[in-house]
Amino acid sequence: MQIGFIGLGVMGQPMALNLADAGADLLVWNRTPARCEPLREAGAEVAESAKEVFHRTRVIMLMMANSASTDAVLGRGTPDFVANVAGRIIVSTGTNSAEYSRMLDSDICEAGGSYVEAPVSGSRKPAEAGRLVGMLAGDDKAVAEVLPLLAPICHETITCGPVPNALSMKLAVNLFLITLVTGLAEAVHFAESHRLDLDKLVAILNAGQMASEISRVKLAKLVSQDFEVQASISDVLKNNRLIAEAARLSNLSSPLLDICHELYAETEALGHGRNDMIAVVRALEQRTGQLS
Repeated sequence: MQIGFIGLGVMGQPMALNLADAGADLLVWNRTPARCEPLREAGAEVAESAKEVFHRTRVIMLMMANSASTDAVLGRGTPDFVANVAGRIIVSTGTNSAEYSRMLDSDICEAGGSYVEAPVSGSRKPAEAGRLVGMLAGDDKAVAEVLPLLAPICHETITCGPVPNALSMKLAVNLFLITLVTGLAEAVHFAESHRLDLDKLVAILNAGQMASEISRVKLAKLVSQDFEVQASISDVLKNNRLIAEAARLSNLSSPLLDICHELYAETEALGHGRNDMIAVVRALEQRTGQLS
């Protein structure tokens, strides 16, 4: 069975490459054609348009930046939508709001298709290594069909029940990630401001019980000031907004998230939107400078 894959950005391209390397018969498309070339070299077929992907494949994976780009590629709100999704399984691996996903599920089902939420936890490096964690929600039959297809992408997959449980779960995971990395950035900023040996800070944190795969990676990037993108400031800010909106809808307090929202917005305003999320340290530095 040929699988469609649309959206070959920072996350989508390595995910699709892992599928191709595992021998999947892939038909891919991306708005920027150059992003398709590594897939072509890996043996995937490159479509001329998104419409071609929908018309030629039955299972289509999407890794889109946001809800607007997801709607655009699906043709949602246009006569093309029914033709694109009827009789097909649409698998959305990106992060959108739970409410958007609930409405999309309804629209796809009404048009005669099936919808599976499959947001993934992890950034570019885990995506390249096939070490993402997938969260799935949707119709049991569709989820069962999609699960084995994700094996080259995810080292673990967790089924979460009906839509939008997977996306709500992803937002909870991202809340922890955002506050964790922001705290790590503040710790490095504190240590550097006190002229402490950062190599020793790294050794202590990596040896302690707080260490994790993500803390080790982000700590190394912070100390070396390596801002090459794994998860961008702009993308983290988008996720922060989604979590905050979900919290407000549920009348939940989210004080840690709210201060992170301010910091990532400030970082983006400083021109670091395309840098890795560790660039949030630049907002901390700016605030410190304003206290001088």
